[in-house]
Amino acid sequence: MANIPEILKSAHTIAVVGISSKPMRASNGVSEYLKRAGYKIIPVNPKESEVLGEKCYARLEDVPEKIDLVDIFRRSEFVPDIVESAIRVGARTVWMQEGVIHEAAAERARQAGLDVVMDRCTLKEHRKLAR
Repeated sequence: MANIPEILKSAHTIAVVGISSKPMRASNGVSEYLKRAGYKIIPVNPKESEVLGEKCYARLEDVPEKIDLVDIFRRSEFVPDIVESAIRVGARTVWMQEGVIHEAAAERARQAGLDVVMDRCTLKEHRKLAR
Protein backbone atom coordinates (compact mmCIF):
# COMPACT_ATOMS: atom_id res chain seq x y z
CA MET A 1 0.00 0.00 0.00
CA ALA A 2 1.27 3.43 -0.93
CA ASN A 3 2.08 5.91 1.85
CA ILE A 4 -1.04 8.06 1.53
CA PRO A 5 -0.04 10.78 4.03
CA GLU A 6 3.32 11.23 2.29
CA ILE A 7 1.68 11.31 -1.14
CA LEU A 8 -0.76 14.01 -0.06
CA LYS A 9 1.90 16.06 1.72
CA SER A 10 4.32 16.02 -1.23
CA ALA A 11 1.80 16.57 -4.05
CA HIS A 12 1.21 20.13 -5.23
CA THR A 13 -0.42 19.72 -8.63
CA ILE A 14 -3.35 17.34 -9.10
CA ALA A 15 -4.78 16.53 -12.52
CA VAL A 16 -8.39 15.41 -12.07
CA VAL A 17 -9.34 13.08 -14.93
CA GLY A 18 -13.08 12.87 -15.50
CA ILE A 19 -13.94 16.04 -13.59
CA SER A 20 -17.39 17.48 -14.13
CA SER A 21 -18.56 21.09 -14.02
CA LYS A 22 -21.77 19.89 -12.33
CA PRO A 23 -21.57 20.83 -8.64
CA MET A 24 -23.48 17.73 -7.54
CA ARG A 25 -20.89 15.35 -9.03
CA ALA A 26 -18.30 13.87 -6.66
CA SER A 27 -15.44 14.89 -8.94
CA ASN A 28 -16.47 18.53 -8.64
CA GLY A 29 -16.92 18.52 -4.88
CA VAL A 30 -13.70 16.65 -4.18
CA SER A 31 -11.75 18.93 -6.53
CA GLU A 32 -13.23 22.04 -4.96
CA TYR A 33 -12.20 20.77 -1.51
CA LEU A 34 -8.66 19.99 -2.71
CA LYS A 35 -8.36 23.42 -4.31
CA ARG A 36 -9.44 25.09 -1.05
CA ALA A 37 -6.88 22.92 0.76
CA GLY A 38 -4.13 24.52 -1.33
CA TYR A 39 -3.56 22.10 -4.18
CA LYS A 40 -3.34 23.31 -7.77
CA ILE A 41 -6.16 21.54 -9.59
CA ILE A 42 -5.92 20.84 -13.31
CA PRO A 43 -9.22 19.64 -14.80
CA VAL A 44 -8.96 16.96 -17.50
CA ASN A 45 -12.11 16.20 -19.48
CA PRO A 46 -12.57 16.61 -23.26
CA LYS A 47 -16.23 17.60 -22.74
CA GLU A 48 -15.44 20.61 -20.52
CA SER A 49 -13.66 23.89 -21.24
CA GLU A 50 -13.41 25.22 -17.68
CA VAL A 51 -14.13 23.78 -14.25
CA LEU A 52 -13.79 25.56 -10.89
CA GLY A 53 -12.34 28.57 -12.68
CA GLU A 54 -9.50 26.49 -14.19
CA LYS A 55 -8.87 25.76 -17.87
CA CYS A 56 -9.83 22.19 -18.67
CA TYR A 57 -7.63 20.01 -20.88
CA ALA A 58 -8.80 17.19 -23.12
CA ARG A 59 -6.05 14.77 -22.03
CA LEU A 60 -3.13 14.57 -19.63
CA GLU A 61 -0.69 14.98 -22.52
CA ASP A 62 -2.16 18.46 -23.19
CA VAL A 63 -1.36 19.78 -19.71
CA PRO A 64 1.59 22.20 -20.05
CA GLU A 65 2.99 21.72 -16.55
CA LYS A 66 4.30 18.98 -14.27
CA ILE A 67 1.65 16.78 -12.67
CA ASP A 68 2.31 15.25 -9.27
CA LEU A 69 -0.87 13.24 -8.86
CA VAL A 70 -3.45 11.97 -11.36
CA ASP A 71 -6.81 11.65 -9.59
CA ILE A 72 -9.08 9.34 -11.62
CA PHE A 73 -12.87 9.82 -11.64
CA ARG A 74 -13.57 7.43 -14.53
CA ARG A 75 -14.94 3.91 -14.66
CA SER A 76 -12.43 1.14 -14.13
CA GLU A 77 -12.33 0.08 -17.78
CA PHE A 78 -10.81 3.46 -18.69
CA VAL A 79 -7.99 3.23 -16.15
CA PRO A 80 -5.36 1.44 -18.29
CA ASP A 81 -5.27 4.24 -20.88
CA ILE A 82 -5.15 6.88 -18.14
CA VAL A 83 -2.27 5.06 -16.45
CA GLU A 84 -0.35 4.99 -19.74
CA SER A 85 -0.91 8.74 -20.11
CA ALA A 86 0.20 9.32 -16.51
CA ILE A 87 3.40 7.40 -17.20
CA ARG A 88 4.03 9.40 -20.41
CA VAL A 89 3.65 12.77 -18.65
CA GLY A 90 5.86 11.77 -15.73
CA ALA A 91 3.27 11.89 -12.94
CA ARG A 92 4.43 10.59 -9.56
CA THR A 93 1.14 9.07 -8.40
CA VAL A 94 -1.99 7.52 -9.88
CA TRP A 95 -4.98 7.73 -7.54
CA MET A 96 -8.15 5.78 -8.34
CA GLN A 97 -11.20 7.10 -6.50
CA GLU A 98 -13.60 4.96 -4.48
CA GLY A 99 -15.07 2.21 -6.62
CA VAL A 100 -12.34 2.54 -9.25
CA ILE A 101 -10.29 -0.66 -9.24
CA HIS A 102 -7.98 -2.06 -11.90
CA GLU A 103 -5.25 -4.35 -10.57
CA ALA A 104 -3.40 -4.80 -13.88
CA ALA A 105 -3.22 -1.04 -14.50
CA ALA A 106 -2.09 -0.50 -10.91
CA GLU A 107 0.70 -3.02 -11.38
CA ARG A 108 1.71 -1.37 -14.67
CA ALA A 109 1.94 1.99 -12.90
CA ARG A 110 4.01 0.51 -10.05
CA GLN A 111 6.38 -1.14 -12.53
CA ALA A 112 6.86 2.28 -14.15
CA GLY A 113 7.79 3.73 -10.75
CA LEU A 114 4.54 5.48 -9.86
CA ASP A 115 2.86 5.31 -6.48
CA VAL A 116 -0.65 3.88 -6.69
CA VAL A 117 -3.70 4.42 -4.51
CA MET A 118 -6.81 2.49 -5.45
CA ASP A 119 -10.44 2.59 -4.30
CA ARG A 120 -9.85 5.54 -1.94
CA CYS A 121 -11.20 9.10 -1.84
CA THR A 122 -8.64 11.92 -1.86
CA LEU A 123 -10.98 14.17 0.16
CA LYS A 124 -11.56 11.57 2.89
CA GLU A 125 -7.87 10.70 3.08
CA HIS A 126 -6.88 14.39 3.23
CA ARG A 127 -9.36 14.98 6.06
CA LYS A 128 -7.70 12.17 8.04
CA LEU A 129 -4.44 14.14 7.93
CA ALA A 130 -6.12 17.18 9.48
CA ARG A 131 -7.16 15.22 12.59
